[in-house]
Amino acid sequence: MKAIIPVAGAGTKLRPLTYTQPKALIPIAGKTILSVIVDQLIDAGVKDFVFVIGYLGEKIQRYIAKTYPQLSYTLITQNDRRGTGHAIWLTRDAVADDDEVMIVLGDTVCDYNVKEVLGSSISQIGVRKVDDPRSFGVAEINDKDMVLKMVEKPLIPKSNMAMVGIYYIKESKAMYTALDNHLNNRADDDGEYHLTNALQQMIEGGIRFQAFRVNNWFDCGKKESLLSTNAILLKQMAEEHPDMQHYAFDSTVILPPVNIAEGCNISHSIIGPNVTIGEYTTIHSSIIKDSIIGSYAELEEVVLNSSIIGNDAYVRGLSQSLNIGDNTEIDLG
Repeated sequence: MKAIIPVAGAGTKLRPLTYTQPKALIPIAGKTILSVIVDQLIDAGVKDFVFVIGYLGEKIQRYIAKTYPQLSYTLITQNDRRGTGHAIWLTRDAVADDDEVMIVLGDTVCDYNVKEVLGSSISQIGVRKVDDPRSFGVAEINDKDMVLKMVEKPLIPKSNMAMVGIYYIKESKAMYTALDNHLNNRADDDGEYHLTNALQQMIEGGIRFQAFRVNNWFDCGKKESLLSTNAILLKQMAEEHPDMQHYAFDSTVILPPVNIAEGCNISHSIIGPNVTIGEYTTIHSSIIKDSIIGSYAELEEVVLNSSIIGNDAYVRGLSQSLNIGDNTEIDLG
């Protein structure tokens, strides 16, 4: 079995941060979005991975090689971003006939029992009830959680069960055949080829899918949801590993939960709650809460709330809420 993780997206909703950093490598709770996904799958026994890279793909490649040197994986490049269906179709030569595949979209962080999903006798689709399903792929299911129909971003949804971006496919050969058919026809109105449509074709061909509900679904596509995800995961981490929350810095108050990477120099500051700080970052005379700070950043005399600061950024002066990309210098004094 192989796990397919598409990470080719440009992350436009998180700009300017994603001008120089792939969305999948943005830090949350001491990890990256990508490492949260990969670690979940490794812990469940998955050994082979296929990563679909594109925008800033060389950074993804370097990160995987450095962070997972023993991992067995294949890299596939999606030069033209033509949708999730196209991204999965590109992996067809990396997956053996009828090999089972686990597909997890590269910006999808969920709390669910991975081993239970992989132990299913039929294909599985992760779902979560949402208030407004029109922006998602939607699964119509019966009282036994069998999927009756899948529709991508319906104008008039007949279900409020959004598909979260996790798919366990036992019939991969049928999936690639359906993707072939889909790509040979006209793209959807948004110019993309959606995986949802190929899976619906599989259902129409008699293949059964069952929906499983995820406990939590953290959409990391926007600043607000990314910060919320960071806060929730930090709280979970603090509850599971309370001994990891002890930090000692010069004249500094730490309000957990926080995650501070190695090599940081922090003084005369108040950090937390809900703050993630990357490695070798320097912070002086600052107050920071509900924020994500990248690696090798320098912050001096700032007050930050609900902010995201990129790697190698320099910020000096007073502020309240920022979204700053990598290699940025700002003096608010």
